[in-house]
Amino acid sequence: MPQIGLLQAHYFNTKGVFTTDFPDRPPTPFNYTGAPLNANLGTKIGTRLSKLDFNSTVELVLQDTNLLTVESHPFHLHGYNFFVIGTGVGNFDPKNDPAKYNLVDPPERNTIGVPTGGWVAVRFRADNPGVWFMHCHLELHTSWGLKTAFVVENGKDSDHSILPPPTDLPPC
Repeated sequence: MPQIGLLQAHYFNTKGVFTTDFPDRPPTPFNYTGAPLNANLGTKIGTRLSKLDFNSTVELVLQDTNLLTVESHPFHLHGYNFFVIGTGVGNFDPKNDPAKYNLVDPPERNTIGVPTGGWVAVRFRADNPGVWFMHCHLELHTSWGLKTAFVVENGKDSDHSILPPPTDLPPC
């Protein structure tokens, strides 16, 4: 079991707890909703997070795949609400699908179902510093690794920076 939490490790700049090299794109692109894949896409053991600048605009495209089974995944982001700017069936097309985004009146959520055999695009402003968990709300999927976290850097002043942990914070 970990001896220190991710937020504490971030606050105290503790090395060796996590890295901030979570990939921005799938390391091995393939036809995500096509015929089942024969390749082994096993993961590496480790805790890899994404580092976000304070107040940056973040766009995520969550793509369902056929790796085990095609199904809807309810994804939840802690610490934020996001705007659902697009959704579709099949593989996300980065050249054509953004033209169909709803940038006028997108719904605001903190949990969204990634459609079965499809994708969903969300945006949020990273204006809440700290370490924030994002995961599939199906607990078994989270245990398989369908999760990540974002390290949002502090802003320019103390009103936009994380507070120190309480002195009586129990250890992990």
